[in-house]
Amino acid sequence: MTTDIHFYEPSAGHGLAHDPFNALVAPRPIGWISSRSRDGVLNLAPYSFFNAFNYKPPLVGFASIGYKDSVRNIEETGEFGWNLATRPLAEAMNQSCAAVGPEVDEFQLAGLTPEPSRVIGVPRVKETPVSFECRLSQILRLTGADGTETDTWMVFGEVVGVHIARHLLKDGVYQTADAEPILRGGGPADYFGISPDTFFQMYRPKS
Repeated sequence: MTTDIHFYEPSAGHGLAHDPFNALVAPRPIGWISSRSRDGVLNLAPYSFFNAFNYKPPLVGFASIGYKDSVRNIEETGEFGWNLATRPLAEAMNQSCAAVGPEVDEFQLAGLTPEPSRVIGVPRVKETPVSFECRLSQILRLTGADGTETDTWMVFGEVVGVHIARHLLKDGVYQTADAEPILRGGGPADYFGISPDTFFQMYRPKS
């Protein structure tokens, strides 16, 4: 029987040239996370599994495949920053994901300026127009449906401080596209941008 749908069970393999999973759930916002080690070493790293999860209190979270420096730092200090990755900062963001040791300051590596936060002790990226100050709420080690532990750690934080460049506020409304955010695609080098010409509005049906 022929079909126009390619079906596969992930546990048995995808049968394609490239695993499509993270390309199907895309584009995704980037968790550009700043943290500080217990010894004071700054860390800055992008995570492609990131999103917002709650309004009140505002919660964001990112998943780290492997117990990386960011997770360890946040578990030790209870704080982290989220920094909007934008098209003008794309190259710097990419530099900050270099595989370097925990003693390396990725702010310096990427040529970025650590900006002191107002509520937490972890700095933010000064060059980005939007950033959050976050306090740790949960760290979870993810499991499969059968309960088997993965090597992926989910970090949730409450947003306790928000910074927005004033030029992105029009009549009190944040202009998402004007910030030129970049989003993660599925391939090893795939990214997307958004622009005002792709914007549309659609209201929920009235009950």
